[in-house]
Amino acid sequence: MDATAVHTFAIVGPESSGKSTLTKALAQHYATVWVKEFAREALERGGPRYSEPDLLRFAAGQQDALNVGLRAAQEHRTKLLFCDTDFITFRIWSMEVFGHCHPVIEQLAEQVAFDHWFLCKPDMPWEPDPLRANPFDRDRLFTLYEAMLTELGKPYTILVGDRDQRLRTAAAMVERVRHLP
Repeated sequence: MDATAVHTFAIVGPESSGKSTLTKALAQHYATVWVKEFAREALERGGPRYSEPDLLRFAAGQQDALNVGLRAAQEHRTKLLFCDTDFITFRIWSMEVFGHCHPVIEQLAEQVAFDHWFLCKPDMPWEPDPLRANPFDRDRLFTLYEAMLTELGKPYTILVGDRDQRLRTAAAMVERVRHLP
């Protein structure tokens, strides 16, 4: 294995399915770096309203954050990076909100490769949040994520259960990925 190679993991799924909690827990478990969800931070600063050009700006911000995270992980002893969202999320988000997806976001979803994706099942109670809008169709959105990951040929693991169960399942897969040739 290349000593400078970074193993990257994207944590995705519908709103209020435990993505941020899991991303932080994995980074803490491995004492490594993680990438926050750029769009959430931008919307928290600027308010919940956004347009299609904003979505492109959010995707560019996520790409920049990913690049910063990759550089930090490359210098870190663990060589692990956990990302709270990915470009498949932007692709689904765009289709849901605008009915189509900008080619740049489609290209990012297809070409930005993580070593593995963790798809969080929405099997936990909905937690209200000013930026969340889909309390009643999380299962439908979960199905869209799974279909997109499958369609794009991305390796993924579905995570279910409480925080500890998800962390155990994810950590077992991280160890498998780390030891692949």
